[in-house]
Amino acid sequence: MALTSKKRRFVESKAAGASNREAAEAAGYAAGSASAAGSRLAKDPDVVAALEKLKAPRNVKPEPEREAFEADPAGDESGDLVDLPNTDDPLVWLLALMNDPQAKIFDRRNAAQSALPYFHGKKSGMGKKEQKLEEAAKVGASGNRFGLRDRHLKAVK
Repeated sequence: MALTSKKRRFVESKAAGASNREAAEAAGYAAGSASAAGSRLAKDPDVVAALEKLKAPRNVKPEPEREAFEADPAGDESGDLVDLPNTDDPLVWLLALMNDPQAKIFDRRNAAQSALPYFHGKKSGMGKKEQKLEEAAKVGASGNRFGLRDRHLKAVK
């Protein structure tokens, strides 16, 4: 079975040297259950295989790197979020993350899902009374003798 996003984030954190609990918290598990989740994930065959794949030597004689990447001067831990605008408006930030082609598809989907209520409001259904009145109006519109009558006056004299 393929690695889920949480398992993949657990493997990345574990390969970076985090403990099981810390890696589980970094993967998105709740702090209360992170210890148990980390222990369970550490025994998972897919996770073990992915960790072995990361730790295995890739090439005995690696080719020299052509370009050396510079470290992030700002010291930002999440290097993939550097290009996003620094703004107070959360909608602008969410839209920028949603449209960023370098962002992970998981993050882009979450940003789109979070921005959705700003554009498409939730349609509310009718209440019971309004629904009864509408159905009665449909029956009364047909001109039969069982249709709606005018309502009584509610004003008190």
